[in-house]
Amino acid sequence: MSYENFPESEKPTEKTVVKNNSGRNILTAILVIALLGTWGYIIFDKNKTRQKEQDLTSQIVNSDSSKNELQRELDDAAQRLDALKTSNVKADSLLKTKDKDIDALKARVQSIINNKNATQAQLAEARRLIAQLKGNIETYTAQIDSLKAANTQLVETNRVVTQQRDVVKKSYDSASQVIQHKDTVIDIGSTLHASDFSIEGVKEKSSGKEKVTTTAKRVDKLLISFVIDENRITPSGPKDIYICITAPDGKPVQVDALGSGTFTTRDGVQKPFTKKITINYVQGQKQPVKVEWSQNSKFQTGDYKIEIYNNGFKIGEGNRSLKKGGLFS
Repeated sequence: MSYENFPESEKPTEKTVVKNNSGRNILTAILVIALLGTWGYIIFDKNKTRQKEQDLTSQIVNSDSSKNELQRELDDAAQRLDALKTSNVKADSLLKTKDKDIDALKARVQSIINNKNATQAQLAEARRLIAQLKGNIETYTAQIDSLKAANTQLVETNRVVTQQRDVVKKSYDSASQVIQHKDTVIDIGSTLHASDFSIEGVKEKSSGKEKVTTTAKRVDKLLISFVIDENRITPSGPKDIYICITAPDGKPVQVDALGSGTFTTRDGVQKPFTKKITINYVQGQKQPVKVEWSQNSKFQTGDYKIEIYNNGFKIGEGNRSLKKGGLFS
């Protein structure tokens, strides 16, 4: 039997084994380091995400808090404006001229507050607008106070002026009363006065001659004579004299066709007159007056009463009796 010599398999040396173990250890270390790095990154990323979430939550909380604070400030400003409007009429009138600007400013602030995604820049704008609104309110308050002060001064001025006016009016009224009283005294004092009455019945003959008679049926007219006494108050000029004749039956003698009528006495009474004459009076002088009365009817038997009026006053009177004639009268 033949034997062949084969070379024995080479056994690994100790150096080779160490080298292989070392490489394995390095690989394991690398894998461990990589794994640790991966877990570290994951942990870091989670922490970062958590921090972002916390920051975002904090921002949301801060934003809500800012919005709540802004809302309170806006509401407070709105209440102050309402209080100013109701303080007085002048304040309301002033603020009405600013309503458009105020409403626009309030609307802008409210829109920012209501915006869920409002940015910090927008919130800052809202703060600035509210500060502007507060500043405007302070300005309006100062203006309204100034208006109130001016109004108070005006009221006081009006009071003083009214008081002075009342004093002047009272003095004027007193002076007017004095003047009126003086005018009344002068007016009354200027009334004429009649005296020396003479009343006669007159018969007119066909020849034109006149004869005094006391027989009623023969009387054609009454001749009334009197004197206007001197008066130094009455100014010179035309003066109206009213002759009022009352017949024996108590009725006033009036013939419209002959100028009879009525006048108003100083007592406010409408009195009928028989005849009206106008004399041209001269101040401070006596003046005789003659008045004739003829009528379109027979004169009655009895007493005729004759009254003379001037300036609403009776200034004299007289009587004439006419008798019934005899058989041959």
